[in-house]
Amino acid sequence: MQLLVNGKQHNFESEKSLSELLQQLGYSGETFAVALNGDFVPRATYEQTLLNAGDSLDIVAPVVGG
Repeated sequence: MQLLVNGKQHNFESEKSLSELLQQLGYSGETFAVALNGDFVPRATYEQTLLNAGDSLDIVAPVVGG
């Protein structure tokens, strides 16, 4: 399955939930937000959100400073 994550193509062996993918990519805690195909995904739905081939994910973290 191919996914676009933060503008880079990634290949994964099987379908995953958003939660599984984030764990595999090393994201933990609550210091980031996720948009799937341009739509914000509430954190409470990460485990139920299934990813499909060709999906585009944007994972963003807040930036401190001015």
